[in-house]
Amino acid sequence: MVERALELSANDGCVVLVDEGSTANLRFAGNTLTTNGVARSSRLTVISVAGQGVGVVSRSAVRADQLADVVAAADRAAREAQPAEDARPLVEAGPASPGWDDAVRPTDIGVFEGFAPALGEAFSAAEAGGRRLYGFAEHSLTSTFLGTSTGVRLRHDQPTGRLELNAKSADLKRSAWTGVSTPDFTDVDVAALDSSLARRLEWAKTRVDLPAGRYETLLPPSAVADLMIYLFWSAGARDALDGRSVFSKAGGGTRVGEQLATLPITLSSDPGAGGVSCAPFVTAHASSRESSVFDNGLPLAPTDWIRDGRLESLLQTRYSAELSGLPVTPGIDNLLVSGPAQGARSLEEMIASTRRGLLVTCLWYIRAVDPQTLLVTGLTRDGVYLVEDGEVVGEVNNFRFNESPVDLLGRVTEVGAAERTLPREWNDYFQRTVMPPMRVPDFNMSTVSQAS
Repeated sequence: MVERALELSANDGCVVLVDEGSTANLRFAGNTLTTNGVARSSRLTVISVAGQGVGVVSRSAVRADQLADVVAAADRAAREAQPAEDARPLVEAGPASPGWDDAVRPTDIGVFEGFAPALGEAFSAAEAGGRRLYGFAEHSLTSTFLGTSTGVRLRHDQPTGRLELNAKSADLKRSAWTGVSTPDFTDVDVAALDSSLARRLEWAKTRVDLPAGRYETLLPPSAVADLMIYLFWSAGARDALDGRSVFSKAGGGTRVGEQLATLPITLSSDPGAGGVSCAPFVTAHASSRESSVFDNGLPLAPTDWIRDGRLESLLQTRYSAELSGLPVTPGIDNLLVSGPAQGARSLEEMIASTRRGLLVTCLWYIRAVDPQTLLVTGLTRDGVYLVEDGEVVGEVNNFRFNESPVDLLGRVTEVGAAERTLPREWNDYFQRTVMPPMRVPDFNMSTVSQAS
């Protein structure tokens, strides 16, 4: 389909993307499997270039006899378009990806072959323990093919898996959540996850009501992921140059080079990172302030966004890099955070060293309040616990919080050992993260939430 579409285009240049997707899922409630299923999808995107005009047409499930009409529509849109401000020569060809024309092998329900029996055992253990498990397991495999009129022929096969597991007491008054990201479900320890949920339901038998205020707070990797993803999404160079973001410099320019954190915290992306690897080249289905269709096929390399607490890079296209004078650093589909190399402790060890503070399970319903400071608001959910003298003594009411991930980095007093994790709020869109737990001495729980 890619090769034929390129042949059909009559304009100056053409980029074709084909995404062949497949998913398999299990859903369960009350210690019982409720549904399972598989699905297939296909999307064709034709990006036609006429002079400096560009036309983009994207369609799902395109048949061979419909291909010419899609290409013609993209060609026509390019000829009628105004000059694109991000117009640049298409990326020149490098070596083709191995297996460029190999058949797509979709995922199927067999991906759960080892996981499903373990899930069944967890159902039995939960039933015996007087708790109920709810949630879903989902695995997807997307094969992306990218071809251009300049000879680029690239392919990437992306496996993605996630498990969300929620445990409730028999009376449904106590709730605890956990989730994991996995490429293939062979590394998911369901029994350990269920055991951790059972322990938290026990903690919740004691209720402690606390007022709003600033508390020393332990954020687990999942909550850190949700905050750092929002920071990453907000790190576009164009917005910074235009004075529209927290990364804008007073008087003009960007804050690249400024120290944001006192601890040596590094926020980075790496297409080849173990367990969270992703496409090593740009795939842009449409242009935006952070991406450009003209950059399709640009190679991606390990990139530090923040290095040892210093703002190092922003999301850059070739166009924005010319405006900013900074290197071209396109977005990458994973995110990793690390702290000091020595002495990083586990979350359990951080709890044991806490005199008095809050342990948060996860964050939810995160929304922007002020882009200039990156102030966001959101809610805690499925378990906030009070820690006293190194022990969890009970569950606390939920809170609404107001925090800026950027400001928070400057106040963090401890960064634990990083691990692969699943963000709670953003896992529909971004799942490949490696995050540590963090200790914040004065996390702003702005109001008490009635959510339960």
